[in-house]
Order: sequence, then C-alpha cells, then structure tokens
Amino acid sequence: MNSRSAGTVAVLVTLGVVVAVLVAIVRGVSGERESRGDGLVAADVDRDTPVAQGAPLAVDVDLVAWADATAGQTGVPARALRAYGAAELAQRTDTPDCRLSWTTLAGIARVESDHGNLGRAALGDDGRPTPRIVGVPLDGSAGVREILDTDGGRLDGDTVHDRAVGPLQFLPTTWEAYGADGDGDGVADPHQIDDAARGAAAYLCADDRDTADGAGWWDGVLTYNRSGEYARLVWAAADRYATAAAPVS
Repeated sequence: MNSRSAGTVAVLVTLGVVVAVLVAIVRGVSGERESRGDGLVAADVDRDTPVAQGAPLAVDVDLVAWADATAGQTGVPARALRAYGAAELAQRTDTPDCRLSWTTLAGIARVESDHGNLGRAALGDDGRPTPRIVGVPLDGSAGVREILDTDGGRLDGDTVHDRAVGPLQFLPTTWEAYGADGDGDGVADPHQIDDAARGAAAYLCADDRDTADGAGWWDGVLTYNRSGEYARLVWAAADRYATAAAPVS
C-alpha cells in the first residue's frame, strides 16, 4: 500500500472514533483517574491558523543534552522529548517538505497521554509506560462508533473490539499502516514512545502534507481525531512548547 492509499485508509478508520480518544483522556487509564492537569485549554483560533514551529533541530544535535535542557523549559519529560526530537530528524530526512516539528508531536502526545503518564501510568527509561496505556473499547457505546477487533487482541488485549494504544494512541489498523521502529530494536511497538513518535511523524506527513503550513498542520492533526476542539488543544500545547523552547534574544 502506498503512503497516499494508507493515509486515506487510516483517516477513514479514525473518522469512526471521533470521540474515543477524548473519552479515554477524560476517564483516564482503566477509569482510575483523570490525567494530570497543567492548565491546558483549547486555543481560540480558526482552522488553518499556523502554529509556532521553532527552528528545526540540527542534524548533529545531541538529543540527550537537548532533551534535558528543553525539559526544563517546557515541562515535557526528557525521555519523551528524545523520542519527539528523533522522530523530527528522521521524518525531515524522509519527507523534508513536510517540515515536521517535534513541538507538534509533543502537542499530540500531551493531549493523547500526557507524554505517557496518563492516569496511573508512568513513562519508563525504556520509553514504555507502565502500566500500558489502552483506550476504551470501541464498542458502539455513547459517543463511540463500534469497531470490531482487527488484530486478534495482539496490541490492545481486546479480541472483541479495537482500542487505541500507547503514548500516541494508535488504532491497530493505523499502526499496521504507519508503525515504525524508532528505537532500532527490530520491533515496531506502539507502546514504546520512540516507535510511536516515529509512526506518528509518518502519519502526520502522509499525503504530501506540509505541517509548517496552517492547512497542512490542521489536516494532519485532524487525522488523529476529527474534532476541532481536539485540534485546538493540540495547537495550544504545540504553541506552548514552541514558545517555551524559543531562544531568548
């Protein structure tokens, strides 16, 4: 399947779960408690409004040092930032015209899973949240379209219905199209943040999008969730991180 066809399929699948991700965030993991709050509210911006990007990372950047410094500026965990930075560098090599910034990946991850720290979960040094972050079953209940199991429960542990999984909340069908091995261990695992960020980067850049352009950014983010409120939350988070990490003149 080429990237354009895969992107179309993934978008159609995501359209069926418009509310599922936001429901999972509100309920928290396994219904335990809500995500940690940091005052994030949806930005009051029109669709196609460009979001701040920040300067591209240098190809020879020391990701560990950069992530440690940027964590102090943004409040994003350094381990998560390493994944977002590596995904930006890899995707800019693959699709330079997409101009993807780590800030967009961080914005999505903030809304989807609080950077792998949703509910009772905590992101480990290995890039895996413990316990795993698994969304609500897409079982046709209020606000959720029914999607029957597509992976035999391999990724989400549910052999009846599909669920979104991991720190970037991939559906099994979308992961099949865009899953990637971001940490180089030979396995593409949506529960591992390097892999998930790399897959998310490819997903956002599908269909020849330019994510530094307002329309391209919104089209990419809305593949995750066809909700303007969702996109405005991601916009607010990405803008926050870009602003916080901007060098002081």
